[in-house]
Amino acid sequence: MESVKVKDHMNSRPIHFKGTETVVEAVEKLLESKSSGGAVVNDEKRVIGFLSEQDCLKAMLSSTYHSGEASKCVSEVMSTETMLVKPYDSILAVAEDMLVSKPRVYPVVDDDGHLVGSLTRTLVLSALDKHLHSIYEKGSHFV
Repeated sequence: MESVKVKDHMNSRPIHFKGTETVVEAVEKLLESKSSGGAVVNDEKRVIGFLSEQDCLKAMLSSTYHSGEASKCVSEVMSTETMLVKPYDSILAVAEDMLVSKPRVYPVVDDDGHLVGSLTRTLVLSALDKHLHSIYEKGSHFV
């Protein structure tokens, strides 16, 4: 399982934000893409934060009490502490991290911090499922 790598299962066209979008614009992008969050990148495509549905929900809920909150920029409501993974990381290691950490989406970055993909819990489950099926199929040949 250590040989199963993130790069083999990641979404290589991840949703991302520049940080200048309003929360309302970001929500529309999240809803269109059916994603629960996305990396926020600078002009060099380096990850500088992460915007989750929860960040958006908090800002939009707050706007019902304080007008204008939903017009804040993504950079004002994003999380700056972001769990990142590398393309060469083991899916098994990421799955173990997911038991402790709660992000649903992990930005995948190269060694220079540039966004190259994203990995979701669903993609990790799919990778584990494929791996387990391959083990069962190999085992059934010997019966």
